[in-house]
Amino acid sequence: MLFLYKVLRWFERKAEDIKMVKKFPEGFLWGGAVAANQYEGGWNEGGKGVSVSDCARHHLDVDVQDYAKQNEISTKEILEAMKSDDTSLYPKRHGSDGYHHYKEDIKLFAEMGFKVFRLSIAWSRIFPNGDDKEPNEEGLKFYDDIFDECHKYGIEPLVTMSHYEPPINLVLNYNGWYDREVINMFVKYVDVITDRYKDKVKYWLTFNEVDSMIRHPYTTGGLVRDRFEGKNFPEVIFQAMHHQFVASALATKIAHEKNPNCKVGCMLTKLTYYPYTCKPEDVLQAQQDMRSTYCYSDTQVFGEYPAYLLTKFKNEGLNIKMEEHDLEIMKKYPVDFVSFSYYSSSCVAKDDAGLKKTAANTNIAIKNPYIPSSDWGWQIDPIGLRVSLVDLYDRYRKPLFIVENGLGAKDELVDGKVDDQYRIDYFDAHFREMYNAIYEDGVDLMGYTSWGCIDLVSESTKQMSKRYGFIYVDADDLGNGTYKRYKKKSFDWYKHVIETNGACLFEQK
Repeated sequence: MLFLYKVLRWFERKAEDIKMVKKFPEGFLWGGAVAANQYEGGWNEGGKGVSVSDCARHHLDVDVQDYAKQNEISTKEILEAMKSDDTSLYPKRHGSDGYHHYKEDIKLFAEMGFKVFRLSIAWSRIFPNGDDKEPNEEGLKFYDDIFDECHKYGIEPLVTMSHYEPPINLVLNYNGWYDREVINMFVKYVDVITDRYKDKVKYWLTFNEVDSMIRHPYTTGGLVRDRFEGKNFPEVIFQAMHHQFVASALATKIAHEKNPNCKVGCMLTKLTYYPYTCKPEDVLQAQQDMRSTYCYSDTQVFGEYPAYLLTKFKNEGLNIKMEEHDLEIMKKYPVDFVSFSYYSSSCVAKDDAGLKKTAANTNIAIKNPYIPSSDWGWQIDPIGLRVSLVDLYDRYRKPLFIVENGLGAKDELVDGKVDDQYRIDYFDAHFREMYNAIYEDGVDLMGYTSWGCIDLVSESTKQMSKRYGFIYVDADDLGNGTYKRYKKKSFDWYKHVIETNGACLFEQK
């Protein structure tokens, strides 16, 4: 009897020891993220065609918090860009020069212990004009090499099919995603890449931040306002959005046919809004603003338009043309999981007159007086990430994947080193809230990829100086530099997080 008691006590103590070791779930996918248009460069190499991002110039003279002005573009400006080979005015043409450095970079990612690497395929590298009869073999081989390099180190690619770079030809000759023909072109592109990489890519995303078309229609949808004179531009945007919803469903169908074991996700910008006060008017406004983001993921997850979006179409007189089987296709092929970007939260008020505003991810919002801000005005709110995870999981009951989160900062390279303790502090706080969401709130979180794991050209301001990476790239806003890679202080820190599966976050310091 005494022996049995001792055995039971031993198991009890063991269970207590196990309970005390805090770490992330077994198989949690730690990694990092980039996008071809911000990282690759090589804009006119390997048979690549010109994309919308290749024609987006920087505006270093514009306030970094003025997102609208940073991203304004006209047909005239596009045509000027097409005549130029300049890479300093158009920084996405050089990016981080990943086109020539990817082997070195993936080796560094492997050193950090990445389980997954999120990247995108440049549509214009596979079909240079979008409407080409045959794909560009050199472009296909380039991604073969990247995926092979990832698998060499045991890294799973997480691949975005469309990340802010439709071929510019689709803008100039088809008016972007407004034209229904673009669905067929995209489907052809998806058929090629999912067949080619069916044994190399397990995780796919269809459209990056699909909701962003409402905020920057050019980069997401290839829509330029001056090309739609006499038309209701919000209607143009939602028509293009409808075409992307149909295309996303068809892409999901095709990917599953090529590899039944693959997983296909949607990707949204998680704009988390708090009411500025407890006034019912502010609470209602926050709810309405959240709906304006959720309507895109709602449609892709549930496979149908939410009633509130259909009501919006009706009330605002937006006539969205749909073909006979569109809604059936959307319903039949919803996504398998929900991925999202989260950088900051924002406040909302019914009447925002006189209230301080600040920048956020692709928008401007009311400043929250209770939380700090980055150098670019983005507010830092780790608890907001937990709030976002709970909201999304409660809403969708599907696995979640954080595929963008990080701190853009003015890193300084001194004697080959970067002391970015501020970035470590940022990640530390956000990772703890991820843990809380999993173990206290019951959220099913597949993994996490930081944005961007290596310095790249920022989307919001087209700057290299807004640095996100664990790896410093020696290049300035004009593209000058050696492009040599340097490990930042955060590199070894993140390496330790991954190798301990987050347990080090909870060690006594």
